[in-house]
Amino acid sequence: MTNIGMIGIGMMGHGIASNLVKHGHTLSVLAHAGNQPIDDLVQQGVNTFNTSKDLAAHSDVIILCVTGTPQVEAVLMGEDGVLKGLRPNTIVIDCSTAIPASTEKIAQAVAVQGGLFMDAPMTRTPKEAAEGRLNLLVGADAALFATCQPILACFAENIVHVGPVGSGHRMKLLHNYVSLGSVALLAEAAACAQVGGVNAQTFVDVLAMGGGWGAALERLKPFLLNHDNTGLRFTVTNALKDLTYYNDMAQHMQAEHAVAAAIQTTLKAACDEGQGARLMPDLVDVIAQRTH
Repeated sequence: MTNIGMIGIGMMGHGIASNLVKHGHTLSVLAHAGNQPIDDLVQQGVNTFNTSKDLAAHSDVIILCVTGTPQVEAVLMGEDGVLKGLRPNTIVIDCSTAIPASTEKIAQAVAVQGGLFMDAPMTRTPKEAAEGRLNLLVGADAALFATCQPILACFAENIVHVGPVGSGHRMKLLHNYVSLGSVALLAEAAACAQVGGVNAQTFVDVLAMGGGWGAALERLKPFLLNHDNTGLRFTVTNALKDLTYYNDMAQHMQAEHAVAAAIQTTLKAACDEGQGARLMPDLVDVIAQRTH
């Protein structure tokens, strides 16, 4: 099977790695302090490398699953980065959330070194990552998309070819703006309801019966009713990053983004208050407590 190298074994990356091994691929990962525990992967024969350069030199396909654009640029173009060890015809698949303009420049840099690049950011949660049921939004030419589909299918349930390089990251930012923006809107409304003495069950029931029903409400409902924040394991800091990327993209395209800018302001205020490490459902309490 294909020799796959992977950089970024976080909550999402660990599930991806597990499913690649499950499907028989030879996997190597970059040893990094930010990884989730990888003892289970090592016990299944996964190799580790200490530099991205060395990992690249032993890989036919390299999957990136890091936080965002600065990290992607660092692991690819750093002193001991992927590009220093990249072999001809190696495929780089970026599953991170990144700024499309940077993605296009990175794709060109990979091509100069004889490699092939696609952006394949994901949606859904660590639970679906572990189950091999992620959604992938792919930016690549048709031939490369077809070549990589069997690998992507190891950890994804729905794979959408959005368009050429950069298109996957554009779609991901659009998706996360709508998804996280809806959660932020609901959190602010729930905080207002809380301050106003509206019963939480009534608030949820009325929204669910009308125009407020949707994925955002379902993810917030456990927190609103039982103070369980695990319905959306996504930090406020990561949400701020994605909204910042979205606004940067919209501004670059000269597209209207006033609502997105307001959501970014809300998330930034929470981070400035030291609440960035909290999960998005906690935003309800963060906002409500400002009135006390």
